[in-house]
Amino acid sequence: MKMYMNEFVEQAYAIARKQYENLGVDVDNVMKELVSIPISIHCWQADDVGGFERPDASISGGGIQATGSFPGKARNIAEARQDYEKVFSLIPGKHRLALHASYGEFGSKFVDRNEITPDHFQGWINWAKLNDIKLDMNSTLFSHPKANDGFTLSSKSKAIRSFWIEHVKRVRTISSEIGKELEDTCIHNIWIPDGMKDIPVDRATHRLLLKDSLDEILKQKHANMQDSLEGKLFGIGSESYVVGSHDFYLSYAISNGTLLTMDTGHYHPNESVADKISSIMPFVKGLLLHVSRGVHWDSDHVVILNDDLLQLMEEIVRSPSMNRIRLALDFFDASINRIGAYVSGIRSTQKALLYSLLQPRDLLLEYEESGQYFQRLALLEELKAMPFGAIWDYLCLKNNVLVGTAWIQEVEKYEQNILRKRG
Repeated sequence: MKMYMNEFVEQAYAIARKQYENLGVDVDNVMKELVSIPISIHCWQADDVGGFERPDASISGGGIQATGSFPGKARNIAEARQDYEKVFSLIPGKHRLALHASYGEFGSKFVDRNEITPDHFQGWINWAKLNDIKLDMNSTLFSHPKANDGFTLSSKSKAIRSFWIEHVKRVRTISSEIGKELEDTCIHNIWIPDGMKDIPVDRATHRLLLKDSLDEILKQKHANMQDSLEGKLFGIGSESYVVGSHDFYLSYAISNGTLLTMDTGHYHPNESVADKISSIMPFVKGLLLHVSRGVHWDSDHVVILNDDLLQLMEEIVRSPSMNRIRLALDFFDASINRIGAYVSGIRSTQKALLYSLLQPRDLLLEYEESGQYFQRLALLEELKAMPFGAIWDYLCLKNNVLVGTAWIQEVEKYEQNILRKRG
């Protein structure tokens, strides 16, 4: 049966390849390009954004919430790594893992966030080398008593501010060490939950304090890493005012040469993140895209192959600055099988990339530049019915990844044999 299925995949691919070649698309090059694009996969889907600090450390503060209680949540680092390895086995290409600072190996002794060192992440570095993946980092400025009042780097309390400044400085040092040991630039993302639930009287002071905190943090220059700043429209507990807004971080990134992070769930539902790319890229060092799916608000739903995702990937592929755009994921759903959520979201992202790479860009540009807008519209519509799924199946087959729906049964087996035994 397996040989028959492989033969069917190869036959379907041969037909699809010919159809794309008739439009001037080099399918072999497209597949090579797709598997060369790494996606930074978020560590927090496996354990509901919990992290692995001491159980008796407070997890209050910061507005992060995962909903659901599906069996099999990773309870420790060993289980999380087991889950990550399963996920990586079900997707084509070589990818990255984005860690949060709260996922260090701290042992039995409580280590507060302003005390963490590269030693707490040496196990992750060794694991990454063994599994031939790269690592990225995120400072963790939430789920901590010193985030209880809703302010961290922009707090009017100098003591609170100093604590979080030291934390981020240390994560930058860790990021640099990761980049050095893995011989690849580690991207360090900064997101803070700072804001107010109701209308503030003093917006300016918090933003001036945030600027001062970032200036202090970025004084120290590090090799082998890059910083990126992530804004937001609103969140739980910050519905009326977010200190680190898109406008603030865009201005800061332009002025200070950092990357800018755009999370697709952090904008108004009527805003197009895809449209922002060409407006921002001429002015920033680079973009880090956190691909998520907001439903009415920043709810971090599992990414699906919808119009928003397709438009985003089309714009990335069409961008002359594609080499300065990095892809990462940011979603978590504890109401369904967490491994299934991971793999479904990643494969959807890769399919959207493949769909975009398979477009005959030269022909579309020719129509556009000659004013043949009917032809442009018609071709874009016909491309929606092209057999890109056959190309995807063949890509999976050639990369020793389960084809079609077979991965669903593999996740079901993992659930029965591993996840449900965790209690």
